[in-house]
Amino acid sequence: MSPLPVTPLPETFTIKINDVDVTAQSGQTVLQVARENNIDVPSLCNLEGLTAWGGCRLCLVEVLPQGRLMPACTTACYQHMELLTHSPRLVQYRKMIVELMFAERNHICSVCVSNGHCDLQDMAVKLGVTHIHVPYRYPSLPVDSSHKDFRLDHNRCILCSRCVRVCDEIEGAHTKGVSGRGIDCMIVNDLAAPWGESDTCTSCSKCVHVCPTGALTEKGTSAGEMAKRRKFLPYLSLMREDD
Repeated sequence: MSPLPVTPLPETFTIKINDVDVTAQSGQTVLQVARENNIDVPSLCNLEGLTAWGGCRLCLVEVLPQGRLMPACTTACYQHMELLTHSPRLVQYRKMIVELMFAERNHICSVCVSNGHCDLQDMAVKLGVTHIHVPYRYPSLPVDSSHKDFRLDHNRCILCSRCVRVCDEIEGAHTKGVSGRGIDCMIVNDLAAPWGESDTCTSCSKCVHVCPTGALTEKGTSAGEMAKRRKFLPYLSLMREDD
């Protein structure tokens, strides 16, 4: 009888974050190690339980000695790695990114159902973004209210793709996708059909509860009521891996 294969333990090594030595394992990303050690690295597109995408660029870190800017959510750790997470340069870039997000679409917090429960709003407060230095685009974007339970407001979407990934990786419905290029990108259902006419949507509400803003909401909610429930994601991801 042949012996069972032995899975080698991941290699453990030390990296330096903000001049502090921390332990990392092979295969871990900078963001994972930072969060394990209670080091705050902001992000809007990353969410535990979903694959890393690296789209929002808020988690950029400065890798020394060259000073290269790398997304923490997709950058693997390596031995003797040294990096900074909150240098003046990074703080400036993060503020600029958040300002551009607010300017790109129509985010009016006072009348948004996610006011007080919005990751973009919280990020602006954390970074001290009190006003915008770039011109607002004020695009004319539609609101899809065709679904009987949910609403998709493109005016409040930041294209983080959380809804696309949870629909694909967790629910397995593959309903949502991203259409277009650049500033013309939009979240679509099936082949750009109204959400209420989708043949693949299971009405599971997962996409609604991973949305960081008020772009995806439940109908019947008023301003300040749309709290998001996301604790199911790590559990469902673990169950999916075990299958």
